[in-house]
Amino acid sequence: AVRKNQTIKVKIPAGIDDGQALNLRGKGNAGLDGGPAGDLLITVFVKPHPLFERDGNSVLMEMPVSFAQAALGAEIEVPTIDGRVKLTIPEGTQPGSVFRLRGKGMVSMKDANVHGDHYATIEIAVPRSLNRTARQKLMEYKEAC
Repeated sequence: AVRKNQTIKVKIPAGIDDGQALNLRGKGNAGLDGGPAGDLLITVFVKPHPLFERDGNSVLMEMPVSFAQAALGAEIEVPTIDGRVKLTIPEGTQPGSVFRLRGKGMVSMKDANVHGDHYATIEIAVPRSLNRTARQKLMEYKEAC
């Protein structure tokens, strides 16, 4: 039996998850005594994303909004794996509130027509510095409360 190295192109299916394996039949080592070649098993490791986390077919993320947006309500743009989506958050939205964007998660490996959901957890982005006017208005707000 002659051994040789070769490069094989592999199509990674949409929706594959970290640790799942692909089985390429007949692409492994040569069989014994002229028998058929074995299988090549490829384990897939998915790099973590800086913004999104995966839970099955669901995508999770933290969405920073300003205090004013949370208090007064706002229409915000949420990044998803398919692009930005508009989301209306109601007046009085609290930190930790979770909004579900149906069908904006990962595609199912079993059925390309099935997508998970995208969950955006609201966090309040506190400014590191304020200009004079913003500081004065915030002090007026503090006094009013």
